[in-house]
Amino acid sequence: MKVLVVRFSSIGDIVLTTPVIRGLKKQLGAEVHYLTKSNFQEVLAANPYIDQIHLLNHTNWSEIVSKLKAEKFDYIIDLHHNVRTLKLKLALGVKAFSFDKLNIQKWLLVNLKINRMPAFHIVDRYLACVKSIGVNKDLQGLDYFIGTNDEVSLSSLPLAFQNGYIGLVIGAQHFTKRLPKEKLNVLLQRLTQPVVILGGPTDAELAEELSKIAPNRIYNACGKYNLNQSASLVKQAQKIICNDTGLMHIAAAFQKEIHLLWGNTIPAFGMGPYAIENAYHYEVPHLNCRPCSKIGFQQCPKGHFHCMNQQDITKLINQLG
Repeated sequence: MKVLVVRFSSIGDIVLTTPVIRGLKKQLGAEVHYLTKSNFQEVLAANPYIDQIHLLNHTNWSEIVSKLKAEKFDYIIDLHHNVRTLKLKLALGVKAFSFDKLNIQKWLLVNLKINRMPAFHIVDRYLACVKSIGVNKDLQGLDYFIGTNDEVSLSSLPLAFQNGYIGLVIGAQHFTKRLPKEKLNVLLQRLTQPVVILGGPTDAELAEELSKIAPNRIYNACGKYNLNQSASLVKQAQKIICNDTGLMHIAAAFQKEIHLLWGNTIPAFGMGPYAIENAYHYEVPHLNCRPCSKIGFQQCPKGHFHCMNQQDITKLINQLG
């Protein structure tokens, strides 16, 4: 059996598809191919359950369709489900199983605050796509694999961080998912444990500023490591503090203790930490503007950003112990 799994974005969403990949390989013995965008190749590169990764960019649509036709897949597992994947399924002409994005339910929740979302994690909805061909939930959570060359040795960190640290993920694709600088300042001033700040190159300037609060206790790792190296630092952290973002799902794959600060999104969307015991959620209660989006904005639509500005840092500190 040869199967094509399709998911184009984002880092977190692709990590959330890993139980499907594992099930196809281990339960069915399938030859598993994965189609994604080129900037997400790194997420899947070391996954032993994937036989081949196919990369889509802005210019190679006809080329990639021709290449995929030649593979003669038995099934397409469409975990993205948009116009582009519809075109792909029509072009390949093989049996497809598509993920239900529940867009109507999400619209009701965002716009009318009527919750008709099923009480199932998105991973379980992904798995529902492949149940009819014999893939069952295996209770093994998410996967994330790091190549040997990307494993970061703790001995390469400053001495103060070699015996353990808290990982603080400050980035997120959208502003309304990020804890503001003022709140991060308060958090870092009050924490007593060593902290490694994690994020991408766009987070480096803020992280450098934050690290000056206590240079001997706060290490700025933003922009110094690639994604898989950052994942290695997540893997070796004692605990993770994060927003609703991709590194959160990577932390869940490593079964870390996660302290998740929710901004404009909410757990009811079914995209929180999957299949871990130690996940702590922090939300500002009684805000009738949440959720304001199923994804996020680059500024608060209401202008006040209460969902993050009113986060209870004392509660977080106490829970961290």
